[in-house]
Amino acid sequence: MNKSIRIPMSTKRFRTSLPWMLPIVLVLLFLAVLIWLPWQAQRMEANERQEQLIADTLWVEQALQFQLKRNEESLLNLAEDYVDHKITAPTTSDRLRLYTTNNHEIQDALLWDAQHRLVASNSDSNDDSNALKQALIASDSFTQKIQKPSCAKSPEKPDSLICRYPLFRDKLYLASITVSYRLQTLLDETVPWWFAQDNDITLLDSEDKILARRAAGGSGKNVYTHNRTLEFPQLSITLRTNSTKSEPKLLSNLLVLSVILLSLGLVWSLIALWRDINRRLQAEGALRKEAAFRAAMENSLITGLRARDMQGRLTYVNPSFCKMLGFPAEELVGKLPPMPYWAPEEITEYENRFAQILTGTVQPEGFETIYQRANGERFPVLIYESPLVDDHGQQTGWMSSILDVSELKRAQELSRQQEEKLHQNARLATMGEMASMLAHELNQPLAAISSYTTGALNILKQEQAPADLSLLAAALEKATQQAQRAAQVIRSVHEFVKKREASRAWFDINALLQSVMPLIALQAQSAHIHVHYQIDPDLPEVFADKVLIEQVLLNLTRNAIEAMHDVAYPQRQMQIHAHFLFSPSSTPSSTPSANLSSNESTDRQQYPALLLIQVIDQGHGISAEVAEKLFSPFFSTKAAGMGMGLNICRTAIEFHGGSLKYRPNPLGGTVFEFTIPCRDKQSMNNAQNTHEDA
Repeated sequence: MNKSIRIPMSTKRFRTSLPWMLPIVLVLLFLAVLIWLPWQAQRMEANERQEQLIADTLWVEQALQFQLKRNEESLLNLAEDYVDHKITAPTTSDRLRLYTTNNHEIQDALLWDAQHRLVASNSDSNDDSNALKQALIASDSFTQKIQKPSCAKSPEKPDSLICRYPLFRDKLYLASITVSYRLQTLLDETVPWWFAQDNDITLLDSEDKILARRAAGGSGKNVYTHNRTLEFPQLSITLRTNSTKSEPKLLSNLLVLSVILLSLGLVWSLIALWRDINRRLQAEGALRKEAAFRAAMENSLITGLRARDMQGRLTYVNPSFCKMLGFPAEELVGKLPPMPYWAPEEITEYENRFAQILTGTVQPEGFETIYQRANGERFPVLIYESPLVDDHGQQTGWMSSILDVSELKRAQELSRQQEEKLHQNARLATMGEMASMLAHELNQPLAAISSYTTGALNILKQEQAPADLSLLAAALEKATQQAQRAAQVIRSVHEFVKKREASRAWFDINALLQSVMPLIALQAQSAHIHVHYQIDPDLPEVFADKVLIEQVLLNLTRNAIEAMHDVAYPQRQMQIHAHFLFSPSSTPSSTPSANLSSNESTDRQQYPALLLIQVIDQGHGISAEVAEKLFSPFFSTKAAGMGMGLNICRTAIEFHGGSLKYRPNPLGGTVFEFTIPCRDKQSMNNAQNTHEDA
């Protein structure tokens, strides 16, 4: 029985395409050889031209150096003849004149003796020669002894070269020859015509400025160039040759044309391939750059990040998360619950939360819990969970951001403690101001008690007639009333200054106002201020801290009393109003317009029912400058004020969800008003009816 062998599809494709691959490779190799041969021939010709240019440039350099060296030797021989007294000074000038006539590149030639005096020159009447003499004589370097030859550019003519050759014998300076060369003439007479026909020859200084140029065949093409440095004593001049020939062209025949056509097809395919590869490389580069940017961003975050798959396995943690917990990433990635950073006492909460995540019932808002560091330390964290979705829209897990809120908790606790201290200090400061008035207020009931008890004792001591029990009972009852009055004052003060934790609860605002009235009366009595109350009957219960509301009322009333110290006595009127502001069953028309603040709409949206309390004075008012900083901490218009009263009052009211504002009083002075949440009247009536039915 024959069994058929199944060949994989990839192997079949490879065997089918194999016969086509070899001819393509051979054709490409052939095209490469055809292209390489003309190019190689072109490069060989270009190298030959460059080498020929270098050889010709070296020949020109040697010719220039030879001509200058010959001039130097000839002139120094002439100077030796003069020093040896073989010729006189006039004869020396004649011979210099003859030598410069035969060598056109020499413009001036001057002979100087050992004392730097001019002995002979090629032309005494030449203005240029005279100018050269004067320039050399005026030069500082001319008066110094010359130790070796030197050359420099002429200060008068940039295209001239001045060289000075000293004559020494047994290290004794005898004379010197100064020669001025015409560089253009030197270049024209030294460089042969055939070389100048094919090249652009220039002499350049150290700053690449042209000193002389010969270009019989036109400007150079900058294809074949060569630079040689002409070394002069203490000066360097560059000889630059720039060929007028262009690059050799490819062979113009059928072979080259076919190569070009075939090459164009190959180039087109290569360009298409290059574009595809370039796009791919750009995409990969952008992807790497994006990945690097995201990694750097995640690593620089102070927020911990973690990713979990649908089974709860950790697939990613950032460095901040590892630093927060004290575990390396290797110990966390790949872990399944329970996690090593779960606190044992919170295992149940973690499992419930994880079950909610798996079922998709987790809420998007953050939640707080407790984590455990590697060293066993517990710390609070705030966690936000969100689904992790891939590029196809499928959820692959959950992404979490974790914030360490330890410092925030400590800061909140410290702020709460500081705020509590400020409230306590403010209450103590208020009581300090009320101490003297409290003594006066308690003196009256104590004096009355003393009088009533004295009368009762007198009745009991009567010897002639039996004691009148009715008079005795009346005296004792009045003494009891005065004692209760004094006790009420002391109790109010004690409750106000007692240090306690701030806590909100429902209580009767009428009872609070009744208990605080004696303290307000104490403050107003010494300043001769009349206090008027407008309190609605049956005010609902408020949800607030009783002591804080007392403090706000006493601070506002004390400020109102102090604001009226300098006004006339008839104007010293203070009003305290308490009104039910609104409820869902009430409308704006049912609320008195005088009791509505400018931000009533905001309060109406925040709470279903609010209570409005107003403290109205007829004092000096608040100026625009003071109004800008009125609620700022430590700002006060009083000489001995702490500047914390109104700031504490606003903080206390905002703690209850209300608002503290002020506005000018139309009768003069200021109206301070604040709102606090209270029960709805309709709900109170329903509760009362239910209680009565029961």
